[in-house]
Amino acid sequence: MRADRLVAALLLLQSKGRLTAAELAAELEVSVATARRDLEAMSAAGIPVYPQAGRGGGWSLVGGARTDLSGLTGPEAQALFRLVGPAAAVSDEAKSALRKLVRALPATFRADAEAAAGATMIDPTRWGERDRPRPPLVDHLQESVVRRTRVRLVYAGVGREQSERLVEPWGLVDKDDVWYLVAGTDRGRRTFRLDRMVSAGPTHERLERPADFELEQAWAEVVGEVEERRSQTWATVLIETRFVRILRDQFGRHCHADEDLEDGRSRVRVGAPTPLDIARTLAGWGGDVAVQEPTAVRDHLGRIGAELATRYGSVDRG
Repeated sequence: MRADRLVAALLLLQSKGRLTAAELAAELEVSVATARRDLEAMSAAGIPVYPQAGRGGGWSLVGGARTDLSGLTGPEAQALFRLVGPAAAVSDEAKSALRKLVRALPATFRADAEAAAGATMIDPTRWGERDRPRPPLVDHLQESVVRRTRVRLVYAGVGREQSERLVEPWGLVDKDDVWYLVAGTDRGRRTFRLDRMVSAGPTHERLERPADFELEQAWAEVVGEVEERRSQTWATVLIETRFVRILRDQFGRHCHADEDLEDGRSRVRVGAPTPLDIARTLAGWGGDVAVQEPTAVRDHLGRIGAELATRYGSVDRG
């Protein structure tokens, strides 16, 4: 659940006393399904919201409605700030908002709330990798998403050829520190990488986002399509069972252990876009991996091995 929606939903519940998922969805301009998931996420985080079925029912905060954050208990405030705290590191505005939330709490809760906000940090950079700076276009595109205005993009494709297009920004996704824009175009929904955007000029043209659009669902579909393309070729290999975990780190979700054999090895299936991609990853294993099929992967490994032997096998050791 996004931190800004969490705070907005909490304040709405405190001010109105009781809300249905449909009413919350209308207030936050999200789908009913998203509003319901947000309410369930708040409950799972320890914030005491509960549903009441039947006529006149809805979701309420235990203890009734409040007009500000002073109605929170100590544990509730800590649960809220544990969720919001890491998100506040992205901008000065978010940090300022967090400080205001702290001041809105009873004085006896402020120290623990501040400690909870700083108890967790998110380091998106993998070991051995460089930091990826936050793309400068993120803030501009977020504003266009919120204001629901079209954007004129100059975009560089895979071959770096540039094209200009008018798009409807529907939502932004940060995946493994790479930012994507999910947008509507004259050809339907498309996904654009922000690091390939040459420019993104705002316009004053209003857009109507599809009523049934949910960013989470749309992104799940994008991930499914991409991962399917990333696993068009599969190979069956034999490897010592103790190394299966490392193989999973290399192939991710495209690594499936089929069975453990009596000789201490496991039969594993690995996937990648092409046979050559699989061979390149497995080549570093040397004789620790035996490829059973397909033949194309075995042929690539044989060629790679021959090339390495030719280049390094006859090196003058002196």
